[in-house]
Amino acid sequence: MLIIATAVGYLVGSRQASDTNDVNRSQFSTIQGAVLGLLALLLGFTFAMTLSRFDTRKNLVLEEANAIGTTYLRAQLLPEPYNTEVSALLHQYVDVRLEFYNAGIDEKRLRAANEQTDLLHRQLWSRVKKAAKVDSHSITTGLFIQSLNEVIDLHEKRITAMRNHVPDSVILLLFIVAILTLGLTGYGSGLTGKRHFFVTTTVAILIVAVIYLIIDLDRPRRGLIKVSQQSMIDLRESIQKGYPY
Repeated sequence: MLIIATAVGYLVGSRQASDTNDVNRSQFSTIQGAVLGLLALLLGFTFAMTLSRFDTRKNLVLEEANAIGTTYLRAQLLPEPYNTEVSALLHQYVDVRLEFYNAGIDEKRLRAANEQTDLLHRQLWSRVKKAAKVDSHSITTGLFIQSLNEVIDLHEKRITAMRNHVPDSVILLLFIVAILTLGLTGYGSGLTGKRHFFVTTTVAILIVAVIYLIIDLDRPRRGLIKVSQQSMIDLRESIQKGYPY
């Protein structure tokens, strides 16, 4: 689309070249520079938005892994049989949280992962209520409840972060401004009678690459750039080996 816009702009500019004087060409160059600056500003602004959202999703994975690890350690201080039951549920919980990300954009798998997460939340809460009845004044039970609440809260935060994208209207504006910018570039080449095909094609490719990078960062579940789940994988291996996290 950008290359077509450049070609159309060149054809229009070449037809009007004979009716355009040097003053008009100078004014057009100023307008063209302003539009290029606007595109650069939009690209930089949108990239900053997507990068911030990407960093948030990445940090939430680490925070959730740390919270689950802390909860697992505090579970070891619960009285039996709740110690063993809660530890087993947390082990299963880590697998479900990995499936939550691996589900990608598959709505069926994603819904199943969320339902399983909610079920484990209820099971964990049921165990901790029973443990609290055994000794309602236990400090360790209180600390476990605190960390379990954090785990539940982080699940909701990750769902919110997953749904938090750059507005579609901003992406659409990027496309429109990019097309108009390349169209004006082709128009300017038409006014001068010199067609810089290699340069305009290179610019078009670079603009598309940046826009693609923005979309990829904004939707990490469907593109090439993924949010690393290594901290959650390390936690699962640590729990499987019985090592403290």
